[in-house]
Amino acid sequence: MDDITVTGVGALSPLGTGVDAFWRGMHTARTAPSRVPDPLARMDHPRMYLVPEADVPDGPAEWEGLPLGRGSRFAIEAARQAAEDAGLSAWGSVDPRRVAVVISSGMGDTELHEAWWTGEAPGSGRWAPVFPVASVVGGLLGARGPNTCVSNACSASGYALSVAADLIRSGEADVVFAGGAEAYSRVALACFNRLGAIDPESCRPFAADRRGTVFGEGAAVLVLESAAHARARGAGPGYARLVGTGWSCDAHHATAPEPDGEQIERAMRQALRDAGEADGDEVGFVVPHGTGTDLNDVVESRVLAAVTPHSPLYSLKALIGHTGGAAGAFAALSAALMLHHHTLPPNVPVGAADPECPVPLPSGSTPLNGGYGLVNAYAFGGNNISLVLAEAR
Repeated sequence: MDDITVTGVGALSPLGTGVDAFWRGMHTARTAPSRVPDPLARMDHPRMYLVPEADVPDGPAEWEGLPLGRGSRFAIEAARQAAEDAGLSAWGSVDPRRVAVVISSGMGDTELHEAWWTGEAPGSGRWAPVFPVASVVGGLLGARGPNTCVSNACSASGYALSVAADLIRSGEADVVFAGGAEAYSRVALACFNRLGAIDPESCRPFAADRRGTVFGEGAAVLVLESAAHARARGAGPGYARLVGTGWSCDAHHATAPEPDGEQIERAMRQALRDAGEADGDEVGFVVPHGTGTDLNDVVESRVLAAVTPHSPLYSLKALIGHTGGAAGAFAALSAALMLHHHTLPPNVPVGAADPECPVPLPSGSTPLNGGYGLVNAYAFGGNNISLVLAEAR
């Protein structure tokens, strides 16, 4: 089977705009959440890892007459960057009918509806759908192939990348723009406050005194295509290859993970088998789901100890927070960059480690030892996905 390669990437995150800013931020390993600029955020911990205001796109405000929110604008900017990076700003020999878009979001443009609920109608006064992110990206790019928005909570953009791979392997598309976008939502942040699941300090996965997660916002988009198609249009080897995917569902609880981790282990092992790495010996790193919530971190740690006992972790959420429906795409972007640069950046210091989470979190930048990376993304409802990326060739 022909390789599926990552030929372009784009990102807008709490680290700034662009992939170069993202990679530099991964090495600086210094961020902090801030108070959301929302006077109606009347909750105990109204804090997030926010995209710097100077980097927030100022448009487009509408698409074909429908108002667009912050999440859609994030997705458009990340997709624009990814298209330019992949050499697809103009289609050239690429048939736009063979270009698909799969962009995920947990909350979409919910802030528009939240504004309406409090009497702040957009300038156009028109109603807008909550989840236009994929359709507006496809419309603005001129991509005329399959177009869908996956929205199964915090694993959504991991699933989006898997769906993208299936579209290519099945012959439905030659190129897929896949990823996720998430923006501040008052409702989402208030719900997690009511659940008691927000850490008052920062996102501290696997730390002994962690007290919950902290949300982040932004968008990450990856351009996927078969290696044969990339070669035919004169593209290089790209950043990495997507070589394995594994899905599972806990069928256990609406919000809590399955305590024994049977289904997340199933997803990890399926992805590794798909990649031809069933024993996991060549996995140079893991980008875990690792949210900072008590049970999630413990369960994932135990399973990783069984599946990839010698692989160091890169704990992305400690750097940019939990980006919800975009978390899987940001994790895959991080993995692709680490494979491309053959480097594992330093982890953000989170304090003393939880003895129930015996995972290796290197504090300094280190060369990769192994040509594969494992990415995990989990969600409410027990939706689990694992991805395996490999070095480009």
